[in-house]
Amino acid sequence: MIEFKLEGEYIHLIQLLKVTGLVQSGGEAQTVVEDGLVKYNGEVDFRKRLKVRTNDVIDFMGNQIKVV
Repeated sequence: MIEFKLEGEYIHLIQLLKVTGLVQSGGEAQTVVEDGLVKYNGEVDFRKRLKVRTNDVIDFMGNQIKVV
């Protein structure tokens, strides 16, 4: 599990995927979200501009990101 320390109120989902190194670019992040490959708190979510906040969990390709 990857723990990501949030320094503001939220981070957009596509930015989170990039900064944690799970995707190489913003375009790739948008594509995996649009294709339904990302789960937000256990549910598939297609929103690229989703605001991820403290205590949220993102699942992507066998990786989990917990926002702390």
